[in-house]
Amino acid sequence: MTEEATVEFGWFIPTAGDGKYVGIQAERAPDATYLVQVAQAAERSGYEFALIPAGGDCLDAWLVGSWIAAHTTRLKPLVAMRPGLIAPVLAARMGATLDRLSGGRAQINVVTGHYAADLKATGDPLHDNHDERYERTREFLEIVKGVWEQEAPGGHHARNEGSAGFCYEGKHYRVEGAVSRPQPIQSPHPPLYFGGSSEAARQVAAELADVYLMWAEPLDWIRRQIAVMDEEQTRLHGTKGTGRKLRYGLRLQLIVRDTEEEAWDAAHEIISQAPPELLLAAEKYHAGSDAANQRRQMELYASSRDSGHIIGPNLWSGLSALRGGGAVALVGTPEQVSDRLVEYARAGISSFILSGYPHLEEAERTGRLVLPLARAKLHGASMNNT
Repeated sequence: MTEEATVEFGWFIPTAGDGKYVGIQAERAPDATYLVQVAQAAERSGYEFALIPAGGDCLDAWLVGSWIAAHTTRLKPLVAMRPGLIAPVLAARMGATLDRLSGGRAQINVVTGHYAADLKATGDPLHDNHDERYERTREFLEIVKGVWEQEAPGGHHARNEGSAGFCYEGKHYRVEGAVSRPQPIQSPHPPLYFGGSSEAARQVAAELADVYLMWAEPLDWIRRQIAVMDEEQTRLHGTKGTGRKLRYGLRLQLIVRDTEEEAWDAAHEIISQAPPELLLAAEKYHAGSDAANQRRQMELYASSRDSGHIIGPNLWSGLSALRGGGAVALVGTPEQVSDRLVEYARAGISSFILSGYPHLEEAERTGRLVLPLARAKLHGASMNNT
């Protein structure tokens, strides 16, 4: 059982626009005022951190992260480092700077990329080579962590040359005398969040990440993913002597109302304005991703057509075709949704990244109705196990 004290809840900053509906032009522009409103609502509502997405339709995560950190006091910005699109030493300095300026609140989401077209459009030469992108990500993270810690992070290409700085020679990167000024406030460094369901992704995450992120799936699917990652950790301990212990995170939507009927009505309302031709085009686009986690999401969507895309108790994949990414939602009353969150926590999830449409009102609603219940139930379960 994951103890209540170790479970964290994060919200989502809608940097591509926001509104009540998915599949039409955003009703609310992602301007500076609105994004701060969402961040401050999340902070007031009891959320501890906020994921700032990366992608071609999104505002830059680093600039938004700095902006909302300056307008909040406790909320931790989870910003994206993108190997292949930014140099690792520069990324380390940016992360350390954000950590310093925010008073030790920086969190890092490592995004290797799951849409080849997006990667190609931004100039990534490995846009069509999935496994090599993860090989590059491994080197990237070994350098970032090495610069932050100023010592070899265990990578086979790293070497430490004392006061000369951090040095590294690999297939994709070569650095000499690298330093990060300033150093991060957090020790040994800001936490690294990392997602990906392929074997290549799991290996990198097991060795170098702090939190392994998954998109919401039926509870048994999540249990199996955690078991596979635990086995990978055991293998690493045996071969490399590492004593690292991953935490596990889950990205999902919340649709919460006073009654279950109202919640399901609200769920279907979100997609009610999307043109049918857009739904078909979006489904085809997301299904063409080379990312294993996106393929799993679309498998759930396709296999649940006859059930109205219900894939488990209070679990709905109806947003997956239109939205892509972490689109599976918990739908129900505060009691039902908090029960489902506790079930995931019992399976090993200790970090939840939640969202809902529109994000401003839903941050307030879920913070008022769901988080207190979930925390009370987690605390009660933890007390009963002592």
